[in-house]
Amino acid sequence: MSRIIYVNGSYKPHADAAIHAEDRGFQFADSIYEVIEVLGGKLVDATRHMTRLARSLRELHMPPPMSDAALLHVITRTIKLNRVRDGLVYVQVSRGEGRRDFAFP
Repeated sequence: MSRIIYVNGSYKPHADAAIHAEDRGFQFADSIYEVIEVLGGKLVDATRHMTRLARSLRELHMPPPMSDAALLHVITRTIKLNRVRDGLVYVQVSRGEGRRDFAFP
């Protein structure tokens, strides 16, 4: 079974996933991430992780990619599509495409 990921608004096979060459997360590590444990197919301490993700986004003046409820839906669906019972979910949010400028947007 191939791995399924969610990138730029779509679920895709891992091998087909791509980001734009001008993505600031790719160029400058201008992104945040959160790693959430999955036990028995369920997220562990999801509320705490979502709170920390929101705080990190605020600190870097980055808009959230979607509402918490929508993001939890995406994460949960990705877990199900990959049939994960026990493991980790890595969530990364970048600032997205932008001109190649070193200044903080």
